[in-house]
Amino acid sequence: MEKMGVSGKRFGVLLCADDSDYVKKMYGGYFGVFVKMLEEDGEIWDVYKVARGEFPKDDELVLYDGFVITGSCSDAHGNDTWVSQLVNLLKKLNKMNKKILGICFGHQILGRALGGKVTRSPTGWDLGVRKITLSSSLPSPLSSLQLPSRLSIIKCHRDEVDRIIYYFYF
Repeated sequence: MEKMGVSGKRFGVLLCADDSDYVKKMYGGYFGVFVKMLEEDGEIWDVYKVARGEFPKDDELVLYDGFVITGSCSDAHGNDTWVSQLVNLLKKLNKMNKKILGICFGHQILGRALGGKVTRSPTGWDLGVRKITLSSSLPSPLSSLQLPSRLSIIKCHRDEVDRIIYYFYF
C-alpha cells in the first residue's frame, strides 16, 4: 500500500488495472493520476491494487472518508475472484455510508454492487467524443464549482449499466 499526504481526510484508491509504461512515466502510475486530479491539501491517499488481490482489511475501512474505483480492462459483469471480492467490498462500504467515486469500470462495478445490471452492450463498442449537458441542480459540493453547462467527454466502453439508483454522499 502506497501513501500520500500528511494529515486530514483519508481516501483510498482501489486500483483495478496494472499501470501502463506511459502512465508510470508521466504520473508515477494511475494512482498518481487520481491523486493529482482529486487531492486537496492535507489529505492522505492510499492505494490498493485490487486487481492483484490487494484489498483493505475490514478493520481499516473505518479509517477512510471515501474510495475511488479506477477503470479496468476487465468486465464488471464477470466473476473473476478479485471482481467478486470488489463487489462485496463495495456493498460493505455502501452500508457504512462511505463516499465512493467510480470511474469507468469503477462506475460499472459500483452499479453492480448497488443492485444494477451490468451487461455487454448489444451494439458493441462505444468509442468517440460525446457532449454532455450538466444538470443545473448538481449536489453540493459540485454545485459550488464553476463548471460549464456542457462538456465534451471521451467515451470508450463496451459494457453498460442499467437499472441503478445513484446516491451522493458529500
